[in-house]
Amino acid sequence: MKRFLDSILKDDVQEFIWNNEQADVQELLLKHKTIHEVPAAWVAQQIAGRKKVKHKLPTWYRTKGIVYPPAFNLEQSSSEATARFKHELIQNIVPPALDGADLTGGFGVDAYFLGQGLAMNYVEPNEDLLQLVRHNHLVLGANNIRYHACTAEDFLQTSERPLHSLYLDPSRRKASQKVFKLEDCTPNPILLRAGLFAVSSNILLKTSPLYDIVQGCKELQHVARVIVVAVENECKELLFLLQKDFHGEPTLQAVDLYPKENKANTVSFLLRDEREATVEYASPQTYLYEPNAAILKAGAFKWIAQRHKLFKLAPNTHLYTSDQIVDFSGRIFKIRERVHLDKKLVSAFEDGYANILVRNYPMSVEEIKKKTGLKEGGKLFLICSQSEKEKHTMIAERIDLVPTAI
Repeated sequence: MKRFLDSILKDDVQEFIWNNEQADVQELLLKHKTIHEVPAAWVAQQIAGRKKVKHKLPTWYRTKGIVYPPAFNLEQSSSEATARFKHELIQNIVPPALDGADLTGGFGVDAYFLGQGLAMNYVEPNEDLLQLVRHNHLVLGANNIRYHACTAEDFLQTSERPLHSLYLDPSRRKASQKVFKLEDCTPNPILLRAGLFAVSSNILLKTSPLYDIVQGCKELQHVARVIVVAVENECKELLFLLQKDFHGEPTLQAVDLYPKENKANTVSFLLRDEREATVEYASPQTYLYEPNAAILKAGAFKWIAQRHKLFKLAPNTHLYTSDQIVDFSGRIFKIRERVHLDKKLVSAFEDGYANILVRNYPMSVEEIKKKTGLKEGGKLFLICSQSEKEKHTMIAERIDLVPTAI
């Protein structure tokens, strides 16, 4: 690893990497065996890494001297936006300037942000990756992190003192296959639970966004909070906060982050709130509402309607409606007119472009495009859905409300 780092960090190699950001790495490998006496594969790995993190990890991307591992080490890495959120979350749980540990270190993004205000332990059995991450952390100015080249299990067994928080993002790969069940992850957090609570009373576990929330609460136990984290309406992470002395029903939080504006939409509820919520159904009125991805993943289908005094279109249609506009965590549409799906419809949209939104409707987007001649894009929406009694096709415009502050 030392030879690799020394080679990549040579001034002429760094200049080549930065000047060839847009290069085709496969073409680069075909043209060169070495670049400035460094294996071309090493240089190509750095260019590919910078491309991969450009939007996901902007601090890493714009910092000179950062070194990137192979692509598979970057795949499961948290984004900068979600890692910053977890830092704020942990800071609200434990007092600042106390010890914590990231037991599944990886590329070190979470350890870097969680370590801001904590004396952080980074645990990673891959010693080469650990050395690379240690270098990057120092380049980024993090000097409060201790490094442990061992497994999570070994760290827990040898920890000499209690820690105030532990973080895990278990590997969700088995051989070359992606896995989603906790029992298939490495390390298995269910089997590790007793060891975790022997070291800390506060455990934050990151799982696949596809993992089932109710199942997770049953398997993990002592779940005080479940946080669904979306970034700009795309579900990114599912977090379980376990607290040793917690007994009862967890709070569910649906968080939609807008990192460019430093804003977020956040709603919180209990599972029983959803079970006990009542909802009325109606055909589309003046406004339509689609909950953001975090709310949909959290399963607040009835509660969100009751909270905002909205009608739901149908039990299996997760669209809501009202005649008066309300502040809402998601997309809001104002219906312009009801229409039929035929070739005449194309004339209702500028240059034949429409954003086609299909929710619980018997036709796909491609089928609708074929039937109408519409192309995807433009400013207006064609919304196709159904209420309890009938199908609906509507032209609508998006109404933008500013997301509330974190």
